[in-house]
Amino acid sequence: MTAADLSQIPDVDIDSDGVFKYVLIRVHAVPPSGAPAGESKEIVRGYKWAEYHADIYDKVSGEMQKKGYDCVCLGGGRISHQSQDKKIHVYGYSMGYGRAQHSVSTEKIKARYPDYEVTWADDGY
Repeated sequence: MTAADLSQIPDVDIDSDGVFKYVLIRVHAVPPSGAPAGESKEIVRGYKWAEYHADIYDKVSGEMQKKGYDCVCLGGGRISHQSQDKKIHVYGYSMGYGRAQHSVSTEKIKARYPDYEVTWADDGY
């Protein structure tokens, strides 16, 4: 796997509206035995169907493993996506994974939704 392969993985995949849990995941190619870890990237995933942050991570990591990648969950939080107002707010934390680095998540979301107002805060659950 190369960095070009990693570029095929969308940086952001979140539900189109509502308030929901999200996780920040680092994805990297599985190196040959004994080799150092290669290229990696962070991705944001958030869905209303998830009761727990682990539900999202388990689904995404399973999909990535089938494609030859390994994953690490860097933390979680919540996203409030107001598509009519073109606003996204990232906040809170995951009980299981801790608080994601919302500034990283926000930059990725801004790139995916350039015409939105995207904000973040460390407060809230």
